[in-house]
Amino acid sequence: MNNLTVVTQQYTDRDVITVAGEIDLHTCPALMDATSAVPPDGKALHLEMSGVSFMDSSGLNLLLRLHHRLRAEGRHLVIAGLQDQPTQVLLLTGAYDVLIPRAADAPDSSTV
Repeated sequence: MNNLTVVTQQYTDRDVITVAGEIDLHTCPALMDATSAVPPDGKALHLEMSGVSFMDSSGLNLLLRLHHRLRAEGRHLVIAGLQDQPTQVLLLTGAYDVLIPRAADAPDSSTV
């Protein structure tokens, strides 16, 4: 079984979830639980993924659903620290342009 570490932190201007390990069918529920536990407080949600070495279609689905949920709440999802393999998944599926805004469109993504 793959390991996934999820750490949630709340700041006055943003919520941060730091993820390390592999995001796949077996580990997605832990990440989904963490994202569901973050209150709909209007703050941006920063997902720090520099520790994620692998992501499958389950992880992609989770990110897209999270993006849509946050937009419905008037919030932004900021994804940072993507490694090569998760970046390739996003690029190959066309999700990169949806989840990673261009610099001019991005909300403030200063230090996570």
